[in-house]
Amino acid sequence: MTPDTLSITLSALADPTRRAILARLRSGKATVGELAEPFDMSLPAISKHLRVLEKAALINRETEAQWRLCTLAPEPLEEIDRWLSRYREFWEQSLGRLGEYLDQPATEENEDG
Repeated sequence: MTPDTLSITLSALADPTRRAILARLRSGKATVGELAEPFDMSLPAISKHLRVLEKAALINRETEAQWRLCTLAPEPLEEIDRWLSRYREFWEQSLGRLGEYLDQPATEENEDG
């Protein structure tokens, strides 16, 4: 994932409405109207969010009969997961070292306190 792609994807994920839309799409295809239902905003506002998600390649849109359907495109999320895995390894190692430190018996200095 290039830095520009990473920035676009993370920017798209920064908005709670867009994250909620992606969460809904985990369960399958949905129309724009279905995606808009839980939000107190206009269809044009939802469409703007969908355009951002589409630009970030997080969703695909297709037309079936008279319906515009959206589907989740998980590839950018997989790329972010791979990018984050390097930091996950760092934190796991750091927490492992902290655990080892906490498991050490108390020194006399600590016991006299």
